[in-house]
Amino acid sequence: MNNDNHKNFELFVYIVNYDDGSRVMKLAKKCGVLGTTAFLGHGTIDSSLLDFLGLNDIRKELVMMVTEKETGTLAMEEISRSLKLEKQGRGIAFTLNVTRMVGTRGDFTENHKDNRGEKNMYEAIFVIVDKGRGEFVIDAAKKAGSTGATLISARGSGIHERSRLFSMDIEPEKEIILILSENTSTEKIIASVAEETQISEPGNGILFTCDVTRTLGLYQSKE
Repeated sequence: MNNDNHKNFELFVYIVNYDDGSRVMKLAKKCGVLGTTAFLGHGTIDSSLLDFLGLNDIRKELVMMVTEKETGTLAMEEISRSLKLEKQGRGIAFTLNVTRMVGTRGDFTENHKDNRGEKNMYEAIFVIVDKGRGEFVIDAAKKAGSTGATLISARGSGIHERSRLFSMDIEPEKEIILILSENTSTEKIIASVAEETQISEPGNGILFTCDVTRTLGLYQSKE
């Protein structure tokens, strides 16, 4: 079994001021994070939720990185210190537990169900691929029963193929596809996307999932 299966991976998310995204990427790389993805965030309405997320100003960047918890925590401390995130308006950061990954140097699955909570009905499936391939991901997910997906344009950052997590070229344009799936459908959707995109092959992208603890506005079909 690959050693990655014994590690605790997390999704680290940063929402920072425009032009700070590249700085976050460089600091993360310096701390050993082997791949990041960033995209612009746009907030155009007066909303307490947007205020909370730091997106009430259109000039924001959102940076995502999936890495082993210890490495990500070290990077978070360095990024917080460098960008002074403790000061209001400098940015925010938060983490989510990753339950599985496909398309890395060693695919990872969280086998400890007790730690995930049995009441979680949904999972968030994130797929990051080269620009232009997002529609293939969405079509594959729909074939497997997904009722919808969100596609977001982004840019990627990585290092040499053999030593990075995301297995992607340096600074290409990327597309992030977010799918909210019922737990009972997740495996089928992942299998369909993996078959359509060959995401397990190096350089074809990465897929990872996170548990969803609460949802609003999701309705199951009564058919």
